[in-house]
Amino acid sequence: MKALAGNHGPHVAVWRYDPIVISSLTPVDWHRRNFETLAQSLQGSTDEVIISFAQIYKKTRRNMDWAAREFGFDWHEHEVMSLEDIRKLVAELAQIARSYGMHFKICSQKDLLIPGITQEARCVDAERLEKVSGKPLTNSIKLKGNRKECGCYASRDIGEYDTCPHGCVYCYAVQYRDQALERYKAHDPTSEFLFPHNDSINMLSLNKLRE
Repeated sequence: MKALAGNHGPHVAVWRYDPIVISSLTPVDWHRRNFETLAQSLQGSTDEVIISFAQIYKKTRRNMDWAAREFGFDWHEHEVMSLEDIRKLVAELAQIARSYGMHFKICSQKDLLIPGITQEARCVDAERLEKVSGKPLTNSIKLKGNRKECGCYASRDIGEYDTCPHGCVYCYAVQYRDQALERYKAHDPTSEFLFPHNDSINMLSLNKLRE
């Protein structure tokens, strides 16, 4: 990000601090310290930071519960945090961001917008892309989010579920990591697909892997 900003200015890259997971390993105080450490290191490299709290779907709950049992931590702490407490943390993070010259925005969680923080994030931001490219875009692209409360302009995702091998247990895009790993192994860099189009990895082999 520093290299990009050095060549093109701080408006070409946006820092995302998300998803925020409150756990016994990453409590509220840890997020305050970590956010400020990163904000300080990125000062002058970006003019915007976007945050969001983890959206816990059925599959992410299952994966998080497994990780908590496997590695001995508790992550349900965030569920007992009141909306008031979460908004207090948001206000503190926003103040830190401003102190390092960054606009602070929230992604797809309008209930966390508070006085002084009234802007929802646009991950796909045609207005920012206009400034970066110097070409008109907003007249030809509509605001059309990909999910409820999403403030993005219309876009098309070129990714695919169950393909990332990183193993983040809070990830909504990977339901079965063994399938993601097999698809990663089958990836051909010269192909136009992330994995073989016929997806030769069958469920029988996956079940064996899970066993």
